[in-house]
Amino acid sequence: MEIRQLEAFAAVVTTGSVTAAGRLLGRSQPAITRLIQELEAELGFALFTRSGPRVSPTEQGFLLYDEVEQTLAGMQQIRNRAAALARGDGRPLRIAATPALAAGLLPSALALAFERGLCAPERVAVQGVSPEQVVHAVLTGAADIGLNSLPLEHRGVTVHWIGQSACVATLRGDDPLAAQASISLQDCRARRIVTMQNPYRLRRRVDRALASAGVPAAGVIDTNTSINALTLVRAGLGIALLEPVTARGLPLADIAVRPIDADIPFYFGVITPQARPASTAVLALVQAVADAAAALLPDLLMRDPAEHGALLQSLYGDTGAATDMFSPDTDLPSHD
Repeated sequence: MEIRQLEAFAAVVTTGSVTAAGRLLGRSQPAITRLIQELEAELGFALFTRSGPRVSPTEQGFLLYDEVEQTLAGMQQIRNRAAALARGDGRPLRIAATPALAAGLLPSALALAFERGLCAPERVAVQGVSPEQVVHAVLTGAADIGLNSLPLEHRGVTVHWIGQSACVATLRGDDPLAAQASISLQDCRARRIVTMQNPYRLRRRVDRALASAGVPAAGVIDTNTSINALTLVRAGLGIALLEPVTARGLPLADIAVRPIDADIPFYFGVITPQARPASTAVLALVQAVADAAAALLPDLLMRDPAEHGALLQSLYGDTGAATDMFSPDTDLPSHD
């Protein structure tokens, strides 16, 4: 399996045709066809179904593409790094963050760090990925620092601090409920709810709060990012119960953000790999993210990372409750 074959495969998936892939890579159409055929022969299954000049990935091709895309991105990173070393450039600062934190919090944190002159590498690479991918990037060295929702049960990462802020309701500015200073979960009765689709993270807490309040929804729209939820709300499709970082850090016109009368906490923080000591630039950014979060979120509570184990237990364990998880009497295990 050669890089040229993988590049040809990815180019055909991206462009939808062998001819266009050839133009993209600067190779002839027969050369691209040959590379794809060689790769299929080596793999033992077809990567594409063909209909005239157009091709579509098979189910196996789609599944393989995810891995190939990551591999090619890693190769490009190696090429960029080699070129930077040849120029004498310093090491870039590589950041992985969830879409919410990448859009709503990281820009102001970076601006703050640069303003202080504590974190100003020539190159910064920012990647918005899922919480699981943030952890993977930090563990594998693809990222120097990760901004992630919490809790996470992974050994090998250091949690520098835990931020806690209440979830909010977002609704159209012309919605009658927008005139209220806060939104009750009872106000959501018989309204369509826009919420996150991952049932094991924030969605779990939202569903529990609605169930405890005895509030059935008229319908639910699931999405994988808060910015998607905000655009759905702006289109008049429902009320979104969201983490506060995107709602406050990336406000949209005609969207009202209101506190909720229920305790639905959002937890987030900064992680780095335990195996490598954090650089001065990384530590400066860790503090800048905390300061930016304090400026953005009026109700922010900063928790000690040693409380991470108790947080995991309260949210996913069989015992313990969120209301007393940070009680002085609680035995708090050290974080992983």
